[in-house]
Amino acid sequence: MKFTIDEIKKAHQKVKSGADFPKYIQEIKGLGVSHYTALVANGNTKYFDAEENFAETGSKYENLIISENLNPEQFKSRLKLHQQGGTDYPTFCKDCAENGVEGWKMDLNEMTCTYFDRTGNDVLVEKVPS
Repeated sequence: MKFTIDEIKKAHQKVKSGADFPKYIQEIKGLGVSHYTALVANGNTKYFDAEENFAETGSKYENLIISENLNPEQFKSRLKLHQQGGTDYPTFCKDCAENGVEGWKMDLNEMTCTYFDRTGNDVLVEKVPS
């Protein structure tokens, strides 16, 4: 595996809002990350290379309870606000939890982000601007 969690954290520190996200994705892709999965409950993120080797961050905050009631419309409106720089990351994670979104899978080759619910069903698939 070519990348370390420290390198990823260093790249992530440059992200101040959702607007900085595409640049961050390009940077970690350059480190050799092919995809990653972020879990809303505790913030743990697993970063994978093309051979499925991975490094993970571990818990980043106090556990959030993921709502059993999926509210895709409310989630989409909170996501849009976040992407426009209207909320910080902790607020976005709380919004996900409250609206039944358990996490997301980011595919750096397809440049898609797939949000999923507690049962693993896709809630929303978005193309990431590159």
